[in-house]
Amino acid sequence: MNIDELNQAFGAIDLVVFKAGQGDLPMIHVHNASADAIVSVYGGQVLSFTPRSTGREMLFLSQLAYFAPGKAIKGGVPICWPWFGADPEGQGRPAHGIARNRMWSVYAVDSSVADRTVITLGFDSDASTLAVWPHAFSMRLHVSVGDTLQLALETTNSGTAPFRLTQALHTYFSIGAIAQTQVDGLDGRRFADKAHGGIAVTQSGPVTFGGEVDSVYADVGPELTIVDAAQNRNIVIRNQGSTTAVVWNPWEAIAKSMADLNDDDYHRFVCVETANAGAEIIDVAPGQTARMVARYSDESR
Repeated sequence: MNIDELNQAFGAIDLVVFKAGQGDLPMIHVHNASADAIVSVYGGQVLSFTPRSTGREMLFLSQLAYFAPGKAIKGGVPICWPWFGADPEGQGRPAHGIARNRMWSVYAVDSSVADRTVITLGFDSDASTLAVWPHAFSMRLHVSVGDTLQLALETTNSGTAPFRLTQALHTYFSIGAIAQTQVDGLDGRRFADKAHGGIAVTQSGPVTFGGEVDSVYADVGPELTIVDAAQNRNIVIRNQGSTTAVVWNPWEAIAKSMADLNDDDYHRFVCVETANAGAEIIDVAPGQTARMVARYSDESR
């Protein structure tokens, strides 16, 4: 659908408007009683979320992000699916799967209440996906914009054989200063320290940042908190269907190597990802649906 057709089918005056964004990619602008948000139809990616209760942006989006077919958008909430990280079969397929660098479809927009808007996007298996990942599926992302931002990622096996997947909501959170940021809720959890060769480590106390962090935590509980001391706020992450969390900040050298990131941007974001990854591999039987949910709230101090 083009922009006019999307507005005709799913738009709601003063609440939901489809517009052409950077690179002419279709964007969904939500302005309801609780929050403002922007969602890219390309990649099914939430790019901005600002609750009215605080007036502060929760998500980080790089000023140098690519907005072009075949490129991932750096920032917001990229969807890593149906694998997280490098190609698990070593076939040269793109890192983090096939979802974040393709156009999705819009299936529904529910704006029936003034303080919450629910957008359903996704895509189904077709010749282009089967050539890369040979499984029949239906994938949907339900984006709920209210006083909190909730993302529910659902994968249905529409074929006749089981398949396995890993996935993540690769969320970039906006922070005031990385040196004044910590992540609570991971004390005592084992993690693979990918910044230091993947060695197994046990977390002691909160996660703090003084260099590159790339850690995959196992057996994670249902709630994590980003303490953003520079902005005097806490961002609380509540999850369902996930026992893995990934914490990432590239630090100076890697940030400088990324053309779609300003050299000093690493000071201004932290990724805390709700995931099924590492040893948490999801088996999906024919006709079965796997569901992973994350809800983000700004609980300012």
